[in-house]
Amino acid sequence: MNILYAFLGSIVGTLVGVLPGIGPTSAIAILLPLTTILPPIPAIIMMAAIYYGAMYGGSTTAIVVNIPGEASSVPTAMDGYQLARQGRGGPALGIAAISSFVAGTLSLVGLTFFAPLLANVALAFGPPEYFALMFMALSLVISLSGKALLKGLIATALGLLVAMIGLDPLTGEARLTFGSVSLMAGINFISVIIGLFAIGEVLVNIERAVAAIYENKIRDWLPTLEDLKHSWGAMWRSSIIGFFLGLLPGCSPAVTTFIAYDAEKKISKRSHLFGHGAIEGVAAAEGANNATCSGGFVPLFSFGIPSGPALAVLLGGFMMYGLQPGPMLFKENPDLVWTVIASMYLGNLILLILNLPLVGLWARIALIPFPILGPMIILFSVIGAYSVRFLMFDVWVALLFGILGYLMRKLGFPLAPMVLATVLAQMLETSLKQSLVLSSGSPLIFFTRPIAAAFMFLAIIMIVWGLWLQFSGRSAQLAADESD
Repeated sequence: MNILYAFLGSIVGTLVGVLPGIGPTSAIAILLPLTTILPPIPAIIMMAAIYYGAMYGGSTTAIVVNIPGEASSVPTAMDGYQLARQGRGGPALGIAAISSFVAGTLSLVGLTFFAPLLANVALAFGPPEYFALMFMALSLVISLSGKALLKGLIATALGLLVAMIGLDPLTGEARLTFGSVSLMAGINFISVIIGLFAIGEVLVNIERAVAAIYENKIRDWLPTLEDLKHSWGAMWRSSIIGFFLGLLPGCSPAVTTFIAYDAEKKISKRSHLFGHGAIEGVAAAEGANNATCSGGFVPLFSFGIPSGPALAVLLGGFMMYGLQPGPMLFKENPDLVWTVIASMYLGNLILLILNLPLVGLWARIALIPFPILGPMIILFSVIGAYSVRFLMFDVWVALLFGILGYLMRKLGFPLAPMVLATVLAQMLETSLKQSLVLSSGSPLIFFTRPIAAAFMFLAIIMIVWGLWLQFSGRSAQLAADESD
């Protein structure tokens, strides 16, 4: 019966994940009361399956119609949607499924054998280490801007400015609200993402008067051996990056997917394809996404510390049944822990078996004529934005950022730095203020603690590297290539 609940959870999670705006956190929170009719073990198995099923489902709309329902799906959309426009949506979806399976399984091996040991690594992180990690992530994503480094910096500053709207996370003081009650709660980043990518893309396609998203004939439904050859290394590397960063409480898949994507771009021999349809980019983003989810179970099981909002809701599910995750969980409830871990192996396999045959079905969606599909995308975007907090304000925000996304595309501004800055801003600000309180205002704290110093030096290297590319002859060559 436990396999049946893993199966049902995977299906429900995938279906919910496909809907923009309803991510894994909302999915678990909405479905949590329904699992109360079940005994503890099948209920936890079903909630875990919903979690990683929803994480996978987000890749489908990102690839097919450029709607990343979560920030972690943005890197997937950057290359997956371009592949879809080239008639290769099927292989992109297939690689996303395979990479999710490989990364999920590898991470589960880590969870099985090293949970208590690795959880100690997470406990070594304090506010300075988190600030340095977030700073490094931002520097990495700015370097994604390539030849448009200045525009990437402006987009990042704009994202930070948007995230500052609302109440100060520590003092509760209102900022940039101009007396508006709606702005007090801040700008929801899901509405920003939906607007920038989905609505902005529809506006661009209206201007181009495209007949269908897939203007090229669909050549393949499944990945070729060459696709697997290009993606295999990215799957392994993103699994390692995603799993180890997933151990850190507060380090969400939105961070790890960008880091894994950028790392893959830097070492790939086909780096010029990134952003234009690199299949290894899809593999890296989806692998890191799933590996982070599995890695997050290590501190949850070992210390009772959730690494993100979705696992915090899952922790609530444990406590609802009188279970307290932590060091004693393995001793007091070994049946529950090992049954749940075993079900996660099966859940990963079920997701692969379920989704590979459906690749053709999902890919066909974009064959629908654009005059029909365009309004449908706008409708789903509006529903997605509204469903996050059930506020019309979020719908207006999505539409406003849709226009902004259209203008940014027209003027050549990259969207990814703005998205990540919006997502990271609050964590970055909180950890910066906490660090400065710890050091009595001295910024040297980021260079005197080994882990924080390592991240800061990596960030500085990335910034210098980006500037060198910008002003070197290679940058000029890249610009010439892209203008061709």
